Amino acid sequence: MTSTAFATCDLCDAHEKDTSGAFRVLPPVFRDFGAVGRFCGPVATVRAIEDNSRIREAVNSPGEGRVLVVEGGGSVRRALVGGNLAVAAAKNGWAGIVVDGAVRDLAELTAAGIGVKALALMPMRSVKRGEGQCDIPVEMQGVPVRPGDWLYADEDGIVVSATSLL
Repeated sequence: MTSTAFATCDLCDAHEKDTSGAFRVLPPVFRDFGAVGRFCGPVATVRAIEDNSRIREAVNSPGEGRVLVVEGGGSVRRALVGGNLAVAAAKNGWAGIVVDGAVRDLAELTAAGIGVKALALMPMRSVKRGEGQCDIPVEMQGVPVRPGDWLYADEDGIVVSATSLL
């Protein structure tokens, strides 16, 4: 199936009785900032608080249809993803990026042709200290997300599953 062959509302309806924790719904605080509003794929994670060094490394590696989930601690003081990183992600085959933090360069994010969801826009760029962690379990607004989970995002919301739902 293609990445547009799902609706998060339908996925929620189909899994509403799941009490195992395998199916999770992120809170409705994420906004669309990319050109693609609907995307899905296996998850790769980065924990990065106001430093996008590890995010840059991730998007410059082969995405292979994955979704990059960035735990930014909910900070909106500095943007973790901007136009250059979105272009790199699109070029390298990432399906989308979800940032628990801020992004910048709205026109460039849109032009990159990739799905980007985040909390807010912030024109201040991140610091570059070489900090952050990759491929670890993270929490997005209190919801656990692990490398290898599957993420589905559309105009209605974002859901995460321990296994592929399509």
